[in-house]
Amino acid sequence: QVQLVESGGGVVQAGGSLRLSCAASGRTFSSYAMGWFRQAPGKEREFVAAISWTGGNTAYADSVKGRFTISRDNAKNTVYLQMNSLVPEDTAVYHCARQRRANTLVSVSSYEYEYWGQGTQVTVSP
Repeated sequence: QVQLVESGGGVVQAGGSLRLSCAASGRTFSSYAMGWFRQAPGKEREFVAAISWTGGNTAYADSVKGRFTISRDNAKNTVYLQMNSLVPEDTAVYHCARQRRANTLVSVSSYEYEYWGQGTQVTVSP
């Protein structure tokens, strides 16, 4: 069973930065693309960023492009989301997720992700 545990959330003022981490259990972490999604109160869950199993390919939502950076350290079974220039609209619970199939291209669809973490709250004050 794969377990994903997020950390690094918190309260920050607009314009500030946070770095989220997602630690994964299991020995096959390096074979799977990973993604970050977020869900704000009363809104649908939305894609934020994804990274391929090698780390060589990434994808971002238009709303975060240029401000957020996804990365991974396969030796540590960890994926990161560096968030800069935060705005109040970034306030949400952030979840990391592992794609369903190994060695595939990154996906922006939540249906392609099988395992999900519990999430970490990010709150950006004006």
